[in-house]
Amino acid sequence: MKKIRVLIVDDSALVRQLLTKMLDSDPQVEVVGTAQDPYVARDKIKALDPDVLTLDVEMPRMDGVTFLSNLMRLRPMPVVMVSSLTEKSAEITLRALELGAVDFVSKPKIDLAHTLEEYRDEILAKIKMAAQTRPRLRTPAPAPGHIPPRLSADAVLKRESPQHFRTTDRLIAIGASTGGTEAIKDVLVRMPPDAPGIVISQHIPEAFSRPFALRMDRESQMTVSEARDGQQILPGHVVIAPGNRHLVIERDGARYICRLSDGPPVNRHRPSVDVMFRSVAQNAGPNAIGVILTGMGDDGARGLKEMHEAGAYTLAQDEKSSVVWGMPGEAVKLGGVDEVVDLRVMTEAILRAAARGDARAYGKAG
Repeated sequence: MKKIRVLIVDDSALVRQLLTKMLDSDPQVEVVGTAQDPYVARDKIKALDPDVLTLDVEMPRMDGVTFLSNLMRLRPMPVVMVSSLTEKSAEITLRALELGAVDFVSKPKIDLAHTLEEYRDEILAKIKMAAQTRPRLRTPAPAPGHIPPRLSADAVLKRESPQHFRTTDRLIAIGASTGGTEAIKDVLVRMPPDAPGIVISQHIPEAFSRPFALRMDRESQMTVSEARDGQQILPGHVVIAPGNRHLVIERDGARYICRLSDGPPVNRHRPSVDVMFRSVAQNAGPNAIGVILTGMGDDGARGLKEMHEAGAYTLAQDEKSSVVWGMPGEAVKLGGVDEVVDLRVMTEAILRAAARGDARAYGKAG
C-alpha cells in the first residue's frame, strides 16, 4: 500500500518533532519533510510533492491563512490546520476552513508533549481522511438576503411570507462534523429570517463554538447563538451546541427548550449528534426535520434513524457534495434517511419539508 506522504509546517521545533514521531509511527503514513515557515514550505512542496500538508495557524513571516489562500489558488492540496485552543486561533481556523482546509487539530499550550501524544489517533485519522479528499475551491457564499437562482419560485414565495413559518411546532435539527462548519454556513445563509427554530450539534472544541456561532450570526439572516441551558428555541433563531457539552432538546408545554449536559462522550464526541437527535425524536417526533451533513465517523446515524422512526422527515447530504461521506453515508446504510440531497439545494429541501404539516409525506411526494 502506498504510504500517505505528509509535509509538516510549524514554527515550533518541538511540534515538528512530536508530529513527525507520531505520524511516522503509523505504517500507512510517512513524513517526507518539515518546514519552519511558509517560505521554506513552498520550496519543499515543489521538491517533495506531499499528499497532505499540516499547517500551523500562527507563524512568523507569513501566517498560515495567507499561505493557505495562496496555496489553494496555485497548488490546491489537502491541508489539516494545527491550531491553538484560543478564540483568536478559532477565528483564524474557521477562516482557513472557509478557504479550503479539510479539517483541523488542536494544539494545547500546556504539557504539549503529553497532550499531543493523547491526540495521536485523532491526528492520524484526520491525516488519512484528508488524503482521500480532493481540495475544493470555495465559491463565495451569497450575501444575506440573496436568493440563489437555483431555488424554486415556491421557496422564493415562502421567503416573502414571514407568517407562513410562525410556529413553535416545527423544529429543524442539524448534525455535522468534518467539513461541517462550511456546510452549515451554506445551509444557514439561504434560510429566511422567519424559518423554524434550528438546533445544531457540530463536532468542535470548546474554544471554537462561540466564535463559530458569532460567525454564523454575521452570515445568516436568522439570529444565531451558542446554546444556553434553559434557552427557549424560537422561530427565526439558531442555537449551536457549545463545545464539550451535549445539547438535549426538551418539550415544555408548547415550547422547546435547550438543556446542556456534561455527560460522558458518545461515539467519542461531546457534543454528540446522536444525543441531540435522540432527544429531538423523543420530544418533537413528527414535528421535526432531521438533517445530517458531512462528517467523519458514524455519530448521528442512529439518532437520525430514531427521528425517522418517530415520524420526522430526515435528510442526508449526498456523497458528491460532502467533504467526508461518513456520517451521512452511515445514516443512509441504516435506512433512516428519507431524502439524499446535494448541499447546494439542502436549504430548499428543508424549507419544503417544514412548510407542510405532514413533512414526510410531502417530501416523498415532492
